Formats: sequence, C-alpha cells, structure tokens
Amino acid sequence: MSYFEAFILALVQGFTEFLPISSSAHLILPSAILGWEDQGLAFDVAVHVGTLAAVVIYFRKEVVTLFSALFGSIFKGERSKEAKLAWMIVLATIPACIFGLLMKDIIELYLRSAYVIATTTIVFGLLLWWVDKNAKLADDEYQAGWKKALFIGLAQAMAIIPGTSRSGATITAALYLGFTREAAARFSFLMSIPIITLAGAYLGLKLATGTEPIHVGFLLTGIAVSFVSAYICIHFFLKLISRMGMTPFVIYRLILGFGLFAFLLMS
Repeated sequence: MSYFEAFILALVQGFTEFLPISSSAHLILPSAILGWEDQGLAFDVAVHVGTLAAVVIYFRKEVVTLFSALFGSIFKGERSKEAKLAWMIVLATIPACIFGLLMKDIIELYLRSAYVIATTTIVFGLLLWWVDKNAKLADDEYQAGWKKALFIGLAQAMAIIPGTSRSGATITAALYLGFTREAAARFSFLMSIPIITLAGAYLGLKLATGTEPIHVGFLLTGIAVSFVSAYICIHFFLKLISRMGMTPFVIYRLILGFGLFAFLLMS
C-alpha cells in the first residue's frame, strides 16, 4: 500500500460509513478497477478508530448524557427519556452481535463477491426509496420502544451482508417505523458507536494475536483521514436530509450497483 492508496481508502471509508450508500461497495472498487491489494487488518482497525472517534466527538454531548442516564438507571434506579434511549441502543446492538458471530464465516466464504454487493446495493437502495416515499416522518428517537429498537437492530444485523449498508438499513427501518429523517439518522449514528467499537475491538484482538506487520505511517493516515471525512459527512448529512430526503442516495446507489454489474460483465 502507498500513502496515496491509504489516503483514498480512508477517505472512502470515512464518507461512506455513515451515508446510506454502502461502504463495502465502494471499498471493492479500487481492487476491482485499479487492482489494488487488500488493505490489511491493521488498516481496517485504523479506519474503525477514525470513524468511531468522529461519531463520538460529533455527538459528545449526547454520548455523555446517555452514558450518565444509563448508569443512573442501573445504580440509582433513575428513569428518564435519555435512559430509555440508551437502553434501546443497547438492545438494538444485540442482533448484529449474534448474527455476526453466527454468520461471519458463511458471509466471508459466500457473500463477499462483487455480484452480491452489486445486487444488494440496488435492492436495498430501492427499498430505501419506497420507505422514504411512504414514511410518516412523525416520531423522534426518544419514542423508540423495545419493539422498534429490536426491529432496527435486526435491520442492522442484516447489514452484515456486504453491499446492504449499515446506515442505509437502520435508517430505512427507522423511517418505516415513522421516525423523521433527522431522528432516523441520529438513532442510526448513535447505534453505530457500540457496533463500531465491538467490530474494532474484534479486529484489534485479531491483529494483536496475529503476525501481520504494522506500518505506523499508514495507520496514522487511515485514522486521521477517516476521522475528518466521517465528521464532515455526519455534519452535512444531518443538515441536508430534511430538505433533500433519501432520493439522491437512492439514485447514487442504483448508478453504483448497475455500474458494478456493467464492469463485472465487461471484465
């Protein structure tokens, strides 16, 4: 890997991690089109650290409030809307953890192909368009009960299938349940904190117990670029979705998916 490749891959990861357009579909493009080699486990850990830092720092006030409310509910028996939201985020994280542990080998063996990614990019893009077009857009994230949280959590679990998009699946599910676009995005972003933390910890453990060499310069590049691009992405996405809706992202997903099919059929 060169520094240019590290910069581009971290930039792509940062911008696509929180947009409903599938980061896996974008990360396959450099290897498919340009012949770049896999970035390696250490770089995966680095971009996870960068994107996690971005979402935690952007939502730092909410994170502190939710953590305080969560521990207050455990040790003091306090009840508040913040404590309820914190527990709903915990509940929504469980399906992805279970599904990931049970299905990760099958997914690695059979579902990481470019054809699968192209198909899921198109199918889940159309689903997002249909749900956004018919959404009630009435509730905020604090109105999520355990049934809604579990439903969104199951959508996040489905997003383990490459090309689905974690943010795309969770935002689609939240819109279907009647959330406003801003609330759906905020709930999706807050849900990303525990799941990215767990994924990063898992990859970090594999890295620590493996023999893969570590290039500090590439890692720092990955962390810094993915952090900046993810932070910018979150900021502007939240500001723009109330005005433009999800249609631009649906159109982009269709172009990307059919473009991948065209490239694969011609190669």
